[in-house]
Formats: sequence, C-alpha cells, structure tokens
Amino acid sequence: MAGKSGRSINNVPESPVKKMIFSWEGILVLLFIAVNIFCAMFSEYYNMSSLLRQMPVYLAEVFMMLPMAYILVLGEIDISVGAIVCLSATMSCIVCNTNAPFIVVVITALGVGTICGAINGFILTKFQELPPMIVTLATQIIFRGISEIVLGSGGSISASNTDGFRAIGGKVGDVPYILFLVVILSVIFAVILGKSTFGRRVYAIGTNRLTAYYSGVHVQKIRFIIYTIMGTVSGLCALFLVSSSYGANTTTGNGFEMDAIAMAVFGGISSTGGKGNIAGGFISAFIIVCLRVGLGQRNVNAQVILLIIGVLLIAAVALPNIIGNAKKALSMKKN
Repeated sequence: MAGKSGRSINNVPESPVKKMIFSWEGILVLLFIAVNIFCAMFSEYYNMSSLLRQMPVYLAEVFMMLPMAYILVLGEIDISVGAIVCLSATMSCIVCNTNAPFIVVVITALGVGTICGAINGFILTKFQELPPMIVTLATQIIFRGISEIVLGSGGSISASNTDGFRAIGGKVGDVPYILFLVVILSVIFAVILGKSTFGRRVYAIGTNRLTAYYSGVHVQKIRFIIYTIMGTVSGLCALFLVSSSYGANTTTGNGFEMDAIAMAVFGGISSTGGKGNIAGGFISAFIIVCLRVGLGQRNVNAQVILLIIGVLLIAAVALPNIIGNAKKALSMKKN
C-alpha cells in the first residue's frame, strides 16, 4: 500500500515462524544443535547416555541462572552467590554429620542460603546509594570467610551420612532428578517473569527505576524478594553439589556467579536491565553444559573451555549491535 509520501508500506504481518527462527532464542536453538553435532564429532564418547551421566555436575549452576536472570533484568548483579553455595554446603554437611534427619539438613542448606540472600537484599534496600557489585563483593568475602573459619585448617568436610544425598542425586532410568527439577523451576521462573504482574514490575524497574517507583511499584520490596530468592536457590544448588561429591571445601561454588551471569547474558538477558527472558537463558545454559561435557571428555584444559565460553559471551553481547547497525545501514540505503 502506498502512503502519502509515495513510499510503499508493507502491511502484511511478519510470519510467526520466520520471527521465531530469526529471534535470539531461535539462533540459540540452532547453535545448540550445532554444538551437539560438533561434540559428537569431536568426542567418540559423546552421546545422550554420557551426557545425562555427566550432566548433574554442571546442572547445579543452571539453578543459579534462574534468579540471576531476574537480578540482571533489574539492572543489577550479585557476585556473592558462589560463596553462599559454599557456606550452605558446609553447614549442611555439619548438620548431616550430627545424624540429624535429612529434612533438617535440607532446611539448613535452604535456610542458610535464604538468610545470606536476605542480608544482601536488606543492605541494598536500606542503603540504596550502595552499588550492588560492591555490596555483594563484600558479602562474598564475608560468607566465604565464614566457611573457611568453620572448615578450619583441613579446608574440607565430608558428609558421613550420605543416604539422603544419594537419594536426591538419584535417577529415573538414565535421567537424573536434578534435570527434572531444573526444567520445572525454569518453567515456573519463566512464567512468573513473562506472564505475571510481578514480572512486569521487574521489567519496569530494570527499564527505569524512578518511573516504576512513581507508578506505584514497590521497588525496594521487589529487590529484597529477588535477592532473598537468589539465596534460597543457592542453598538448593549446594544440596545437589553435596549429593555429587558428598562433601564441601573452601573452593566449593568457586566461579558459579560468573557462570550464572554468562548463561543469562548469553541467553539474551541485558546486563543493563529491562530486557531478556528465561527461555534464552535456559537454552544458553544447556549449550554451555554440553560444551563442558563434550570438551571435557577429550580432556580439554578447563581454562581453554572457559576461553571458548568467554568468546561466545562476547559474541552474544556484540552480535545484536552488529545486526542492528546492519539493519540501519540497509534501511538508509533503501531510503
């Protein structure tokens, strides 16, 4: 249809299939397929059975990505979560060694994580001028320091009563319980962020905090809730880590915060806030898990794997800008 300017205006809506394929999530799905083909060619041991067998070690980090996505949508960051995992794992092992019922061990891990997350949330909401990175860096040092004091000179602790941990680390056939829980939690977090009033308020805060506040959004309450949930999920992550190693040490949870952030940002969640969804983070998390398993089967150095993930992360951040600039250039040529 021709407008008053004489230009032709296309009023035919874009095909949903085309829109899905060329979305960031669609690109990630194609990349996920490509990564699995590459890993199968690179390692003769890479198959569904070996992937499911080694996956639980890495899936604990996917838990962390879910609440981290909320924090990034807020336009903030939490780098204390690895230390919260360490402290939660340490305390759960100590309680386990008292022969307490396993439900008490579970409550301990989740309770310690929740308290640590609530401390982050309390400080950040009561002293709003403090940047989240500095506050969570400080609490990271404090939480890991407490773990090191509790663990003492040995620097590690083993869980003597492993029956409960062995149970939650079990499988249905070849599929580990943790995979079911990751999928269920991902759906819950995705629906809340994408479909609920709470999720819309999170996006509003990340887009413009002041505008959200004057629109009646309880900004500080929502921030406190999200940081507290981050702590609770860190405690859950600690339980599954202990179920695979039957112990904890001063390095437990090291780097988990960076992996969670990488998964979320690679999934299209903006670190400046107000943009992204759980679906992209979920797909990117499994891309990273598959890469770790496939490359690890050929004994590729862990630092090389980190280097590859870092390159993918830079590409994920840069590609939307490159595509946007290319579209602008094409649009200018047409006009």
